[in-house]
Amino acid sequence: MRWQGESGRKLTGGKLMQARGKRKFETGRESSDTTIAPVRRKVVEALGGNKKIKLLRADVATVSDPKTGKTQVAKIQTVTENKANLHYTRRHIITKGAKIRTELGEAVVTSRPGQDGVVNAVLLAQ
Repeated sequence: MRWQGESGRKLTGGKLMQARGKRKFETGRESSDTTIAPVRRKVVEALGGNKKIKLLRADVATVSDPKTGKTQVAKIQTVTENKANLHYTRRHIITKGAKIRTELGEAVVTSRPGQDGVVNAVLLAQ
């Protein structure tokens, strides 16, 4: 199980005396690792009765063109670069900031697919 609470160590490496144990709200979840395939989503309950939509797979992106101001849906062909992790590019994993090649040209992802449930992107200057 993932845990996103405080570390049990100080910056110097010494042990901290815990004032309390782990809490349910400090647990983490596995990453969604959005890949290129027909759309598949997963609804996850968050704190306060809210919901997050995790995008597990996507084959289309909503692409905006800053020159014309138009937005349209385009098919995703491949991931050309992903600075979040060097291995994400060859695994075709889409995260915020990833560069993707679409039918309209190369674009950079502006949404967080693992949290928002959609892939939004902005075309790069050609």
